[in-house]
Amino acid sequence: MTIDRRSFLAAAAVAPAAWARTQRDWSGRQPVRYADPDVIALDKRFQKYMIGSAAIERLWTGARWAEGPAWNGAGRYLVWSDIPNNRQMRWLEEDGHISVFRSPSEYSNGNTFDFEGRQVSCQHGLRRVARFEPDGAVTVIADKWQGKPLNSPNDLVVHPDGAVWFTDPPYGILGNYEGFQAKPELKEAVYRVEPKTGKMDKVTDELDKPNGLCFSPDYRKVYICDSGDPKDIQVFDVIDGKTLRNKRQFTSMTIPGKGAGLADGIRADVDGNIWTGAGWVGAGYDGVHIFTPAGERIGMILLPEICANVCFGGSKRNRLFMAASQSLYALYVGTRGAHIT
Repeated sequence: MTIDRRSFLAAAAVAPAAWARTQRDWSGRQPVRYADPDVIALDKRFQKYMIGSAAIERLWTGARWAEGPAWNGAGRYLVWSDIPNNRQMRWLEEDGHISVFRSPSEYSNGNTFDFEGRQVSCQHGLRRVARFEPDGAVTVIADKWQGKPLNSPNDLVVHPDGAVWFTDPPYGILGNYEGFQAKPELKEAVYRVEPKTGKMDKVTDELDKPNGLCFSPDYRKVYICDSGDPKDIQVFDVIDGKTLRNKRQFTSMTIPGKGAGLADGIRADVDGNIWTGAGWVGAGYDGVHIFTPAGERIGMILLPEICANVCFGGSKRNRLFMAASQSLYALYVGTRGAHIT
């Protein structure tokens, strides 16, 4: 999908200084003048999602690489991973308290909660997808494919039928920083695991480095970020909730004149818009990019750090949480997350 250069350039023309405004004081000691200059409409269609009296908040800093935010509605808390520090953190909505939730975390990356409220995590350290049961037991969802160990499960989502879908690039085994160095034995792929039988199927291996993924609001499509080559987002049709067909590019992560970054974690809102963590370009690009269901970039949330992953949460699912490099950020938006986490 190509970018509408006219809408992009028009937005840039009315607010050219916005690309550098992430140099503001992020300590929270200095107020932000509304509307937040780092929430940018590239197209008038994004304006309905902008709340004039809401500012980006840095809730916490202290990670080495923050990833995998997931919202627990029953407990009213957010969990996210700090991969190199081998821990998971938790933020409580009630009072903003932050604490270490799970340590060691087996170098966990992506997290989610299933429809029974159980946490499911991708663990680089053990090269597996695991579920945490209410009694504290750990259930292994997947750790091998055709007898060979997985690379390093990265991100995951749960379908209403209970199946767990996850991506398996090699990032967690490329060195000893986010896991343990090892030689990949499998081609990068996306898998689906049946909820009752545990039967595992490879749904696609057509992407170079499959990363974040999410379903459309009606679960008829799945969007998958490719952080390899060509650094874009692909979309597939989901057939009978089990198989994928009709792969095509949803959008490119290149912005003319700004650079070619990559999409990492991804979520859909109730209107079918796609919100993705983006980065590796610099100021004026790194943060969150928002696309229409047709793949048109209509908005950006600029952060002073590379944003790895996002999720919607809060009691109304209208608060966007952003795991970005060393920090956790949040912003109230004029929409709600399409799914439970």
